[in-house]
Formats: sequence, structure tokens, C-alpha cells
Amino acid sequence: MTNRICHIEIDERGLARATAEIEQERKVAIFDLLEENSFALPRREDRAIPDGPYRLGLAIREGRLVFSLATEAEAPVGEFHLSLGPFRQVVKDYFQICESYFEAVKRLPPSQIEAIDMARRGIHNEGARVLQERLDGKAEVDIDTARRLFTLICVLHWG
Repeated sequence: MTNRICHIEIDERGLARATAEIEQERKVAIFDLLEENSFALPRREDRAIPDGPYRLGLAIREGRLVFSLATEAEAPVGEFHLSLGPFRQVVKDYFQICESYFEAVKRLPPSQIEAIDMARRGIHNEGARVLQERLDGKAEVDIDTARRLFTLICVLHWG
């Protein structure tokens, strides 16, 4: 399948060292994303866009989220920048619920952990929805791909 991401690189310059839990979330998100994803660039009349699969670089530069794209053979395709403003609150909420979840796993019964995890998934879905909206006209992703990319955006915010 050509409408997919085949490689992900996260620019860690300027990021604080992630906790073990955050690092694990990142590894799982990258693994799951590379196993199965849907990522397509819309056709443009003003220029040809190479087919995927694509190599994706994620970074935060000058307060903007940067998606750098290349072909599988590493030929540059382009990049686009998204404002971080629409993500700030949902990322903050996601970090707070993740902290509650990680603490709950250590000391609470399964029923309470499950309730916190449901809230965590709800906020994660909201972040994915925001990402899909922000990518409109730039890239087409399904909800599962958006969820995994949102996890990686959260990792970039950790810095």
C-alpha cells in the first residue's frame, strides 16, 4: 500500500528527557503506526505529489508543529507547519489524565483504573480529532493514524 508512513523520525532537539512511561507510549505509538496506518497527500493541480509510502519527520520549531515528508527513497516531498495553539489544552488534559492513570495503576483497584483509562481514551480521541481537522487539505489520515500521531505530538510537547 502506498498511502502510508514507512518511517518516523522525531526531532528531539530541545526536548527534556522523557519519563519511562512517556518513552514507552512513544515506542508503542511508533510501532503501532508503522504496523498499520493510512496517510495520503491530496492531489494538487499546481504541482505533482509523489506517491508514498512516506518518511515522516516530526518536530517543533519556532512554536510550530512541523511535518517533514520524503519518499521511501528519501527524496524530499515537502513540509507543512501547524500552529500548536489548537493542541495546547488537549495535550495538557492528556498529560494530566496520563499522570492520574500511571499513579492509579500503582495503587488503585482495576475498576477505578478502568474509569480513568476510559477518560484517557476520550481525551486521546479528542486530540486525534483536532489533528485530523488541522491536517485537512494537507494530509488525509484515518482515526487510528491520527491517534498514534497525537501520541507523538504529546511526546514533542514534553520538552
